[in-house]
Amino acid sequence: MTQLVLISLLIVATPCFVLLILQLRFKRGKVRASRYRHQTGDWKLNDFGTTRTLEILPLIDFYTNNKNLMVEAGVSYLVKTDERIILFDVGYNPAQIDPSPLLHNMKELGIGIHDFDTIFISHNHPDHVGGMKNMRRRTFSLTHGTMDLSGKEVYTPVPMSYQNLKPLSVERPMVIAQGVASMGAIPSQLFFLGWTLEQSLACNVGGKGIVLIVGCGHQTLPKILQRAERLFDDPLFGLVGGLHYPVTTGRDKILGIQIERYVGTGKPPWRPITMDEVKENITLLKSRHPRLVALSAHDSCDASLAAFKNSFGEVYRDIRVGEPIVI
Repeated sequence: MTQLVLISLLIVATPCFVLLILQLRFKRGKVRASRYRHQTGDWKLNDFGTTRTLEILPLIDFYTNNKNLMVEAGVSYLVKTDERIILFDVGYNPAQIDPSPLLHNMKELGIGIHDFDTIFISHNHPDHVGGMKNMRRRTFSLTHGTMDLSGKEVYTPVPMSYQNLKPLSVERPMVIAQGVASMGAIPSQLFFLGWTLEQSLACNVGGKGIVLIVGCGHQTLPKILQRAERLFDDPLFGLVGGLHYPVTTGRDKILGIQIERYVGTGKPPWRPITMDEVKENITLLKSRHPRLVALSAHDSCDASLAAFKNSFGEVYRDIRVGEPIVI
């Protein structure tokens, strides 16, 4: 009887103990993020030039109007500037199929491996590096298995590896090409996923201003805008990508649980993000008077998409696989 009682107590106590450890880690991580050594600095990137053209072609996201293209709760964009063609993230491929949804869509859109020269990884999460196994190994993959990516320049926010390549880990903001820069890694502490460093891409379009391309927005919109305003004197022209607003539902489910609502908001799981917070962020972004806003559906619910669309009107663009956003 005593043994049964001990076993019962252990079964009850173990989840509570794990939750306590996660909560302590979460609190410590929040403090660490606020004191991160590259969080502050007298940075300026006003001399990195401009690009006359900018095209953002969604290769992977949650919606499309083309029945021949595949969708998933991941991200991959082909970013074209005057000097570079950048593969921004490589999607999710949760079923680990080959060819992956990314390669399938690239083929349908007439895009090959040799059509881009640079790979930019926003952060090391499975929906951006090609799956959970890649995240654990700190690598990335365009499909199930390894492809020859010889000659590509690779920029990552944390040290990562890839066969025959030497990815450059970007901590501080840095120029990648004429009119193109990484804003540097910005930290966040997520309750379950832990310490997360995420970088965004900034493109300075001549005569218009800065366009930010964001992966998931775990850094939070206020920190992204703060970093951009510290780096650039040019005005914000647009923001394209994910900001993680899964208020009413999540896109990715595990055992029926809408996992995105609880693992990626930078808040404890018992305090999920609310529509009031989304509206506060909309107000913040509107105060910068952007001329282009496009919110990714891969990590934001339809209610959040609708709130952005209603608030920004003609400025707003849907992100749909196969439909380029041209500036």
